[in-house]
Amino acid sequence: MNHWLSVGLVLFLVTTGRGDEARPAALPRPETFHLYLLIGQSNMAGRGKVAEEDSRPHPRVLMFNQAQEWVPAVDPLHFDKPTVVGVGLGKTFGMILAERDPDVTIGLIPCAVGGSAISGWEPGGFDAPTKTHPYDDMLKRCQRALPAGTLKGILWHQGESDCTPDRALVYEERLHQLVARLRQEFASPEVPFLAGQMGQFPEAPWSQAKQHIDAIHRRLPDKVPFTAYVSAEKLTHKGDKVHFDAASYRELGRRYAEKYLELTQAKGVD
Repeated sequence: MNHWLSVGLVLFLVTTGRGDEARPAALPRPETFHLYLLIGQSNMAGRGKVAEEDSRPHPRVLMFNQAQEWVPAVDPLHFDKPTVVGVGLGKTFGMILAERDPDVTIGLIPCAVGGSAISGWEPGGFDAPTKTHPYDDMLKRCQRALPAGTLKGILWHQGESDCTPDRALVYEERLHQLVARLRQEFASPEVPFLAGQMGQFPEAPWSQAKQHIDAIHRRLPDKVPFTAYVSAEKLTHKGDKVHFDAASYRELGRRYAEKYLELTQAKGVD
């Protein structure tokens, strides 16, 4: 199907409200459908208050919904905890990349699970509160989603659930193993991997374990090729001293996009 005809059909099928209520969108050619995997815990899933702007889809930004259909992307993208899920960083990230290149469509694959520890992002890992297997469930979704396009990046925001002395000690090894495992799973040894900084709020000073995990995120680009660290400096929380507010999620999405573009331009990738 002609690329621009596909885009026109996407425009025609766009609806307002939750993405999983939208009708499936027509898809472009796989080489022009750039896919991004969103993984981690609640600050990747998003907990911001949804406003009108978050419910307006972009004609070239799609999401892989809970029913495993490609539909226009609107917040909330995730469905890990339906009663609290909200605005996240993914939609803004996708819109910026779509605006940068009018010849591509962006596809977001939301797989984050609020509260999940990094151990849940290993084969067989189990998250008891949600009764899910974050890593295994992500793989199943990717098996359905990835054939439609081309994997271009992995966005990771996680760490809060590992901010204990014992978990923090093994976090770096597990994070590096996760990056290597995902690249092997998807046969993409150089796919960019971006790790976002945990929220740092004056009202909730960081513990030593949290400082340790942030240091691991910071030095990831020095230890693992084709990775980047995304700062959350000066962003604000929604009132719970844990989750960002909606405006901060949108800003964090912009920062992820900027870091992604810096990383891919540096390595000579379109």
